[in-house]
Amino acid sequence: MKRDPVASGTAVRSGTGVASGAPAVSGGVTAALGALGVVVGLRAVFGAPLHASIGWLVPFAGLRIDLDPLGGAFMALTGAVAAAVGVYAIGYARREHWARFPLVMLPVFVLTLLVVPAAGSVTTFLFGWEAMALTSLALVLTEHHRDEVRSAGLFYAVLTQIGFVAILVALVSLSSASGSGDFAGIRAAAGDLGPALRNGVFLLTVVGFGSKAGLLPLHAWLPRAHPEAPSPVSALMSAAMVNLGIYGIVRIDVQALGGGPRWWGTTLMVVGAASAVFGVLQASVSADLKRLLAYSTTENMGLIAMAIGASMLLGASGLASVAAIALTAALLHLVAHAAFKALGFLAAGSVLAGTGLRDLDRLGGLARRMPYTTVLFGIAALGATGLPLGAGFVGEWLLLQSLIHTPQGDNTLLSLVIPLSIGALALTTGLGIVAMVKAFGIGFLARPRSEGAEKAREASPTMLVGMALAALGCVVVAVAPAALGPALTRVASTLPSVGGDQGPKLGAILRLPGAAGSVSPAILAAAFAVAISLVLLLARWGVGARPAAVVRPLWAGGGPALTPRMQYTATSFAEPLQRVFDDVLRPDTDVAVTHVAESRYLIEKITFRTAQADAVEEHLYWPVVRAVAAVARGVRKAHTGSIHLYLLFGTIGLLVVIVVGR
Repeated sequence: MKRDPVASGTAVRSGTGVASGAPAVSGGVTAALGALGVVVGLRAVFGAPLHASIGWLVPFAGLRIDLDPLGGAFMALTGAVAAAVGVYAIGYARREHWARFPLVMLPVFVLTLLVVPAAGSVTTFLFGWEAMALTSLALVLTEHHRDEVRSAGLFYAVLTQIGFVAILVALVSLSSASGSGDFAGIRAAAGDLGPALRNGVFLLTVVGFGSKAGLLPLHAWLPRAHPEAPSPVSALMSAAMVNLGIYGIVRIDVQALGGGPRWWGTTLMVVGAASAVFGVLQASVSADLKRLLAYSTTENMGLIAMAIGASMLLGASGLASVAAIALTAALLHLVAHAAFKALGFLAAGSVLAGTGLRDLDRLGGLARRMPYTTVLFGIAALGATGLPLGAGFVGEWLLLQSLIHTPQGDNTLLSLVIPLSIGALALTTGLGIVAMVKAFGIGFLARPRSEGAEKAREASPTMLVGMALAALGCVVVAVAPAALGPALTRVASTLPSVGGDQGPKLGAILRLPGAAGSVSPAILAAAFAVAISLVLLLARWGVGARPAAVVRPLWAGGGPALTPRMQYTATSFAEPLQRVFDDVLRPDTDVAVTHVAESRYLIEKITFRTAQADAVEEHLYWPVVRAVAAVARGVRKAHTGSIHLYLLFGTIGLLVVIVVGR
């Protein structure tokens, strides 16, 4: 049986080493591009729009750059993630002995990420989008000698091209109907477009951009590609690239088309809620650390899509002030997710580099061997839970407030959608806490459950610096979201159809417009710090006042010290939850009993195995694959090698074309 290098505890290497300075050059260029993206993006957010045109770069159409506050915000967010990843990649590439190819492609990938939000024309946008897809695919296939990587690359290639075709048809249709190839011209002519075209474009963009954002049902590439890609690439894909799927929906459906009927928002809310619940369920039962984080991306992109859908639905219903709260929730949670998910994947990469493992069942005890990585991953996990003092808290709180304060009245649609959305948000938050408690508690605390975990090595200084930059972003969003207030206000002002000019004030105390609700993350953080300080002082005073006590393991029946076999694994931790949602998750479980050789009545050991499949993939994708394969086998039978039969087929086809044309 082929040995899996990840499962066996052997660190995976990307290929032969290169010059010792190459990682520094690659990471430095990546970080510099990221910093440039931050500067240029913020310049577009707070200054005048930026315009540029390079006619010779792309044949027949040229390259057109139009950077407004919306595109500038996404460029700045992408650049911030790239800057942290670039610094981290210097140490990671050295430790993992990256080959020349990923070192060259990493900054190229970042460059394509920055081009997409800056595109001012359909041609430039499609060029940047496809370049982004191809470079990310190449980086996913860095370790192409492994079967799992090739399978992930195939899924990613197929689903990303399906999404690209949908985007291509939508944008070409818009350009043709409006008579303009620029987004500004499309926006100016949007009012004259027929409802059939507008509705078709909306559905195509939800499919195309939603597939890149990891929304159901075209999400299956994400939990496959993210775990198998190198960790810096995973961070860029999950914290920056998926954001551009949301950007496409906002740019085309909200800004260019100016919103639409209420069923547009309802559709996004349903897709977003389904993605959030399904993603967090899969994350809760996953034992692979990077796969857990990948499903968490589907969860959080679902929450953001639900918030955008709520803003569209409420805006179309004439509730501009509440719609503005939902829009602010989407934008703020987008920033928060970029921060804590980049940090989460970078920390997971440090764990993989330091232990050779990403299986939570075999980790544990990393708090002693990797203390800095443990603290940094804890910040990311707290942000993903949506709890106070976490980066994701304010965005989820705003989304909840927008739903709670929606006046439903006699509106049947709102009376049905809003309560269900509140339930989905509550369920997602609760299960998200379970998933992150499992990831942090099982993976980093307790005792090591394998040799790789026992011999774990702390991350290198540049890796720690890169993670610290992402952690700083988490802290800013969690404690001082007011720092993002001016930028979010400028972005929201470009989206008046969803009440963007009536958003909440992100000050020291976050107040809701026209609603009774406020929160102050800074005051919460200060109160928490004071409480912890008091507890530590009292504990220190109490220890000094009493003689030291001898602690004996009475809970273990007076037996020896605890062993790894006495603690929960990730699988056992999630088993009760798996039972509750058994009909949805449909796990494949197996119990193997090994008897003593001398007697079948005596049991030597019992082995429990569980494999968690993706229910959507299993029940939607594979039936289609099998049907296509069956059709292909039928067509193959017609290829007998007879030239006369092929001429007959051609004649019949020509007659059909003539008849149809006639």
